[in-house]
Amino acid sequence: MKTEENIFRVHNIKNTDSEYFETLFEGKIRIEKIISSGHTTPKGKWYDQDEDEWVILVQGQATILFFDNEEVNLKAGNYLLIPKHRKHRVTHTSDSPPCIWLAIHGLLNNQENKL
Repeated sequence: MKTEENIFRVHNIKNTDSEYFETLFEGKIRIEKIISSGHTTPKGKWYDQDEDEWVILVQGQATILFFDNEEVNLKAGNYLLIPKHRKHRVTHTSDSPPCIWLAIHGLLNNQENKL
């Protein structure tokens, strides 16, 4: 078991095609650390997830576009809940500093399913 980790530890992902994903916890919910450095969702691709996703941008700036054309600009400290099956894509992530996201996946938007 790792005893000492830091959310601000950034892995070297510059000049790669994909973001860095690390599962920090998995149980009834999944907590994930994501690092993006200029990465965006490929053109024409939309995320359509089977679970709700609560995400907070810990560092950097990013933009999420929803299928209904709603656009959300995030800066460090901003968070939002993306309900399951709400199609979305990431259209911008800063690379200086890189984006550090904390994402919680699960059935989060259901009143009968309290954490």
